[in-house]
Amino acid sequence: MTSITWTAEATDGAARAGWLDTPHGRVATPLFMPVGTRAAVKALSSEDLETLGAELVLSNTYHLMLRPGAGVIAKMGGVASFMGWNRPTLTDSGGYQIFSLDPEISEEGATFKSVYDGSVLSLTPEQAVSAQEQIGADIAMVLDVCIALPAERARVLAEMERTLRWAERCRDAHSRPDQALFGIVQGGVDPDLRVISARATADLGFPGFGIGGLSVGESRSERNLALEATVSELPEGKPRYVMGLGDTDGILDAIARGADVFDCVLPTRLARHGKVVTGAGDISIKSRRYELDDAPLEPGCACMTCARYTRSYLRHLYRMNEISAHRLLSIHNVHYTLQLLRDVRAAIVSGSLDHLIREVRSRRGSPYPPVEA
Repeated sequence: MTSITWTAEATDGAARAGWLDTPHGRVATPLFMPVGTRAAVKALSSEDLETLGAELVLSNTYHLMLRPGAGVIAKMGGVASFMGWNRPTLTDSGGYQIFSLDPEISEEGATFKSVYDGSVLSLTPEQAVSAQEQIGADIAMVLDVCIALPAERARVLAEMERTLRWAERCRDAHSRPDQALFGIVQGGVDPDLRVISARATADLGFPGFGIGGLSVGESRSERNLALEATVSELPEGKPRYVMGLGDTDGILDAIARGADVFDCVLPTRLARHGKVVTGAGDISIKSRRYELDDAPLEPGCACMTCARYTRSYLRHLYRMNEISAHRLLSIHNVHYTLQLLRDVRAAIVSGSLDHLIREVRSRRGSPYPPVEA
């Protein structure tokens, strides 16, 4: 019996609201995972995340293997205990680093140079699984090959097929009963390849599925076609996780097509660059227009930052490079994203998702009209 199950509560068109049951508790979907690459979401504590209502946090296997080491985390009781987080966790396998760090790739695995000391690191599918079993997240991911787009179809096909072979090796190597291993669908933006990958990955019997290889250079319409092709071939009763997607329009598009789970560094990365995400559109707190502005970042926002601090003060903190600016802006951006998902879930349950999407995009001045799912 799998350690992870997903149960539907309501649907609205292709969109789904449900419940994801894990060894560390039940969480509502659709949901957004803040990214804690090194077992820490930048500028935020685990207490901050709990206060914000985050339900599941992602960490990265590649980085945790190197610092502090998967064995250290295992001895500290697993990643949730290590970071003082009493809720579910997920680990990426290191596949994103295959995209971002351009290691040598062979059928055996990937060979990296450590980003910390330059030493050589081998990462095979079996090693990725072993490390994730030691790290102890509720959900682990197979090792995949993610490539930048656009790319030649022959290369997309070759790496999609490699990902399928690696997925089977990961499945065979995985032995921790209290941890679920998810497969990952690749195939670029070619709908035919997405269908092939999704069918073959589903046939391997994973309890959930990542949809990888998107948000890496494709257009919005290409991404939506890839999502539609993928979701059509995945089992109805298992969770679908779109990897690395965190902007408002992208999340809304994917949910309307049947996706359940998302992660992205975008909310905290934008905050560190002075960018604030609001329901009325994004702003830059660096702008001089906020020098004497005594309004909160977003009027009506319930986050701690908006309840207490003015735009004027936050601009001052950011311009002075105060560490607190990164934390306070991150709190707001993460709150915005989590609240968006809560609102979307409620709309699915009430059968009003299309109305909500139109309203959100109208208030934000989105250039994107609704795209029929």
